[in-house]
Formats: sequence, C-alpha cells, structure tokens
Amino acid sequence: MSHHFETLKAHLANFAALNEKDIADSHMFWRTRDIKKGDFFNMQNMVCNDLGLVVKGIFRIYYADPDTGDEKNIFFFSENQFLVSFRSFITRKICHYYIQAMEDSEIIYIAYRDLNSLYETYSNWARFGRLLAELFFTYSQTRTEELLFITHEERFIRLLDEHPNIINRIPAYHISSYLGITNPSLSRIRKRINR
Repeated sequence: MSHHFETLKAHLANFAALNEKDIADSHMFWRTRDIKKGDFFNMQNMVCNDLGLVVKGIFRIYYADPDTGDEKNIFFFSENQFLVSFRSFITRKICHYYIQAMEDSEIIYIAYRDLNSLYETYSNWARFGRLLAELFFTYSQTRTEELLFITHEERFIRLLDEHPNIINRIPAYHISSYLGITNPSLSRIRKRINR
C-alpha cells in the first residue's frame, strides 16, 4: 500500500493541488487491488462504485452489443489516469460498459460514499470533485469531436500521444476497434506514419 499511496499522493497533489493534510486525512479510505489480465474493474449493467487510479497496467472501456456480442472499444486508461465509469459513478445508475484489464494491473481506489464524505468535509476535496468532473467531461467531448471532425490517422496519432507504448502492449485489433477501422487500414496508417 505504501508504494501505491506515494504514487497517489504525487498524482493528487499535481492534479488538484491537495495539501499534505487533505491527502493524509483520506488515507484510510483508499484500498489497493490487483486485477489480472482479462478481469474487470466494472461490469456492464452494474453501478460503478469505485474511483480508481491506475498504478500499473492498461484498461479498456468497451460496449458489448447484447444481440450480436460485437465489442466496441471506447476509451483506454493507463498509468496515472483515473479509472471510472463516471456517469454511473455520479448518478448511481447502471453502467452500459465493461471496464477490463488488458494486462496484469494494479490500482488504488476509493468508494463512492467515502469520496463524497471527503467532498462534504474538505473544500479542497470538493475542488478535486469539480476538477474530476471537468476531466471526464473533456474526455467525453474530445472523443465525440474526434469521431466527428478528425481523420482515423489523426485519431491514431492522438492515441499514441496519450498512451505512447500502447501499440506494444495490446493486440492491434483493439486499436482498430477504438478507431472504428479494420486491421488492414490500421496497418496502412502505421506504415504512413513510420515513413
């Protein structure tokens, strides 16, 4: 826990300028969890009860069509990113997605009720909540605008900027699914970029 908590402390101080006391007073609420490759942080049709920080590993958020079983990758989260189905987390309604580890992963997480207790007790934690909401709103709007306004190649470059070694960590078909293209199209994009 101590190694994970040091990672968390650095991230919280950087993300929301939380001070030593704010972070120390939250210590009792945080837990660690190892999630094996292929296992889930959250399941489709369940309420997302925890906010995690990825200490090690990479996760995909994906939708599985109940009729066809087809899977569509929507987001990836890797080290030093918060992990949550944010709409489900704040509304307490079921999540429409799966959140799955794509390699053996480690997270540190806090339960919804404990985070809300921090929001109500500390003004700096309330600010953290606002910044978290702004972050996930930005993720969502950026993803929508990418699908509307930029090319598959530009989307791929942005993905590499956000997760620099993703191409070496997960199978290419997962990246194709995220970009909304076929594997051969992804191969052509990679060749053009490498030139």
